[in-house]
Amino acid sequence: MPEPMAGYGNSGKAEGPASHLVIFEPPGIPIESIAGETVLESARRTGIRLVAACGGRGTCRSCYVRVLEGTFDGGEEGDAQRACQIRPISSITVELSARSLSTPERTEVAGTDVPVELAPIIRAVDVSVVPPSLEDRCADAERLAIALEPHGVKLAPLDLEVLHALPLALRRQQWSGTALLSRDTRLVAFAASGTSPLGLAVDFGTTNVAGYLVDLATGRRLAGRGIENLQAGFGSDVVTRITYATRSETGHQNLVRAARQTLSMLTQALCESAKAKPADIVDIVICGNTVMHHLFLGLPVGALGAAPFVAAASGALDFPASELGLGLAPGCFMHLLPGIGGYVGGDHVAALLATRHHHVGGVSLILDIGTNTEISLLREQDEIISISTPSGPALEGGHIACGMRAGEGAVEGVREDGSGGFALTTIGGVPPVGLCGSGVLDAVAAMFRSGAIDRRGRISPDGPATVQLASGRAVKLADPDLFFTQDDIRSVQLAKAAIRAGVDLLLEEGGVGEQEVNRVIVAGAFGAYIDLESTVAIGLLPDIPLERYIQVGNAAGVGARLALLSADEREEAIRLAKRARVLELSGLPQFQKVFFRRIGF
Repeated sequence: MPEPMAGYGNSGKAEGPASHLVIFEPPGIPIESIAGETVLESARRTGIRLVAACGGRGTCRSCYVRVLEGTFDGGEEGDAQRACQIRPISSITVELSARSLSTPERTEVAGTDVPVELAPIIRAVDVSVVPPSLEDRCADAERLAIALEPHGVKLAPLDLEVLHALPLALRRQQWSGTALLSRDTRLVAFAASGTSPLGLAVDFGTTNVAGYLVDLATGRRLAGRGIENLQAGFGSDVVTRITYATRSETGHQNLVRAARQTLSMLTQALCESAKAKPADIVDIVICGNTVMHHLFLGLPVGALGAAPFVAAASGALDFPASELGLGLAPGCFMHLLPGIGGYVGGDHVAALLATRHHHVGGVSLILDIGTNTEISLLREQDEIISISTPSGPALEGGHIACGMRAGEGAVEGVREDGSGGFALTTIGGVPPVGLCGSGVLDAVAAMFRSGAIDRRGRISPDGPATVQLASGRAVKLADPDLFFTQDDIRSVQLAKAAIRAGVDLLLEEGGVGEQEVNRVIVAGAFGAYIDLESTVAIGLLPDIPLERYIQVGNAAGVGARLALLSADEREEAIRLAKRARVLELSGLPQFQKVFFRRIGF
């Protein structure tokens, strides 16, 4: 069984008759419930991370379990239940589905590397320090400062964490080693002679978090890794997490702790891969959307949940990494890239930074498609216009009856088989378990092309793949129970209409016609795997020649690496953020009209 997530939710043992055993199959270990908690809350408290796309509000089906034994309050008729809605009133055994337990495999998405002139914030200076003696009892900090003077370094006052570590470091290295210094001559660490400083670039996504360990002296990438954002267990999209965080201080702290634990796990995994130690990391650059940025820092997010959607801070931030307890170099600082405003955060600025070489005149659109989709319109040296659209989790498999993360068995490709059915491609080449984001889009496109659904998204009553479920019509994709419901189609329509309306409104604001767009740069994990032909076919993206489209993968991660390797790139990120303005959807009366115009296929 997974290790419990210490500190999540309530704590302590339940008392009296309201405490019951909950047995999860798998792993088959009994857990004592706490009075009044749901089965989902029991799972979260003990480290079993069930998918709960809606944050446990009972509005999706992602946490469905099957009750094998026992009785419970709440829920529906039958043994198939939402784990977030039932509370045991006896000992209870529940069977967890492969979909609800699915672990994402495609968490690290490669990005197109961009050449950069190395100019990191940190530099290494090899130095020999005169050891103390009875005749020379100068303090360690002053002694190091004197030794650095011949190297042209006027050492800045030491931070407390660095001062704690310095005496042991000097003696361990026998007074000869490498001083790792920031550009403002602040000591970050004193290490063995010849040490190359290591840096960490992080793209903190809503669903996945990608990290890259880099040698700052050479620019060489030593390791890359992606892991699931542990916040996903509390809701699949930023709006759900804002709601969860603002319900109680406990909820807010749970999300802050999950974000920081995610970074800790990622750091450990990267260091193990590169045979390095977290203490070798002397600089970190992080980008993320505004909500992830705020939750990582522990900032309040309530103001982001209602108009006018104001952030606590959107400029570039620097603060000591020691505050997070990750065991990094004692003087390591974290740099958070600036946001633009509202929901358009530092991850989109990082994507703009990484893709600016693609914008070589004419008109460019840059889209980072996800649970929240950020889009920017660029024209020569004009102002950048950006917009954020609430596309929701449907395009990543969330809120879809048979949706799942991009793990083994997830359907990633769907095509018509020529006989009224469908041919499926799965991750790992194993029998299908559910649909991930690229499979969802492909399924809708295939159903539309085959006539299983019409232009309004309605399922054909007499189609060869049409089946009748208790909840209404559905299209069967594969036996025994892989299907796409009418509600699923509506969820995709809402997501695609929101994105396409965002594109239309940006073009209208910029006075640009659809066919005048020279290139569309599609970034992000979702954008890396989608079939562009299917995406255009259902009207999610403009119907322009496919050769104008460029899929760049994790552009935000590439942008974070650029900022890690060059102080000039950090300044460029600040300039890009200042050059951009946000077109706020809530202030556009024509949004609803454009949105409903784009609902159909």
